Amino acid sequence: MEWQAEDAFARAKKIKCIIFDVDGVLTDGTIAVGERGESVKKFFCRDGLGITLCRKCGLKTAIITGRTSPITAYRVQELKIDALHQGCMDKREAYSALKQEFSLPDEAFAYIGDDLIDLPVMLQVGLPTAVGDAAVEAKQAAKLIASFPGGRGAAREIIEFILKAQGFWEKILADYRG
Repeated sequence: MEWQAEDAFARAKKIKCIIFDVDGVLTDGTIAVGERGESVKKFFCRDGLGITLCRKCGLKTAIITGRTSPITAYRVQELKIDALHQGCMDKREAYSALKQEFSLPDEAFAYIGDDLIDLPVMLQVGLPTAVGDAAVEAKQAAKLIASFPGGRGAAREIIEFILKAQGFWEKILADYRG
């Protein structure tokens, strides 16, 4: 981790749902646009495995993103992410819907963000986190900052921190070691 608040580990123990931004968190923030207007996003496989591990450990996962993209919807289906909210320029409404849908209080949510659009939710959740190359303001709101940049392992690093805090990591390793 690049940085963590003194109480980050205690906060991580209470997490029941991790919310991800997409552009700049699950991707490096680059959006390639083809000549017919189609867009391409690159996702990092280790972040994807981390999301899969969350599900195996009983944690919910969700995405709240400002953009609307069929590529994101496809990735959500592929990883079996529990909830997707796209086209949210003000992410507070989607966050409120997630709290109601999952019947969880603020302290049970972690949010991984990278920019100003993420601040309203980061300031509400129990464990606000930021990718290593996040905007200064997002880092200032975070209780945990990944050493990796968005789209290159930051989500996985934060997921591992939460799973370790909750005592799941050693079992995960034992399962993979056979």
